[in-house]
Amino acid sequence: MRRVRDVIRMKAAGLPSREIARRMGAAPSTVRLTIRRFEAAGLTWPLPDELTDAAVEARLFAKTGNGNRQGHRRIAEPDWAAVHRELKRKHMTLSILWEEYIGAEPGGYRYSRFCELYRAWEGRLSVTMRQAHAAGDKLFVDYAGDGVPVVVDRLTGERRTAQIFVAVLGASSFTYAQATWTQGLADWISAHVGAFAAIGGVPALLVPDNTKVAVIKASLYDPQINRTYAEMAAHYGTAVLPARPRKPRDKAIASYCTSS
Repeated sequence: MRRVRDVIRMKAAGLPSREIARRMGAAPSTVRLTIRRFEAAGLTWPLPDELTDAAVEARLFAKTGNGNRQGHRRIAEPDWAAVHRELKRKHMTLSILWEEYIGAEPGGYRYSRFCELYRAWEGRLSVTMRQAHAAGDKLFVDYAGDGVPVVVDRLTGERRTAQIFVAVLGASSFTYAQATWTQGLADWISAHVGAFAAIGGVPALLVPDNTKVAVIKASLYDPQINRTYAEMAAHYGTAVLPARPRKPRDKAIASYCTSS
């Protein structure tokens, strides 16, 4: 936490630590630690004008008397690269990986700290593309990989698998989900209509992840869109722009939502 002034300013305004953490994009525990260090350093808000950011950080993050850096980790960290690779497997979660880790290291990090350290490690990975989304610009659409079993007859216990359609607005991450019996064209179109109704409008672009019902032929430069789907988009005054094939980092947001 290096934006100490912003944290303390919001704390002085009466905001709770969790709200400060949300606005700063940091963990609540990090915000609380920053506030404790600020108070322990004998500082008060507002800070004197002559006190620079570097001086504030030096007082908050000074070394302890025994020469060890504050917050020194005495627990060996997991192999984050291996954790990262495992998370790419279907249905794998941080919770499952933490249970495996704590089973092998009973004295290891608690779950919240485990997740915090992994996110910090992940944040240092090289970024090849950052997407910026304007409000109302793109709606990412896809079907979840696995269906959901639904009991259709309580007497016999007969079940039928429902497919989950997911639509996510790029700018706000507003998410709409709808269960359909199939991934056929009629259900695909119907789910889009439901999404438009839930959103209360129509985005400028629809971004499917090259699902066969939407894209007849995937192509990096000239994808072939299903005619009915294209006509539906034209009817609502929008257009279809499929995610680029074989570009994992260009994958639609909805695909990430359905795989997590």
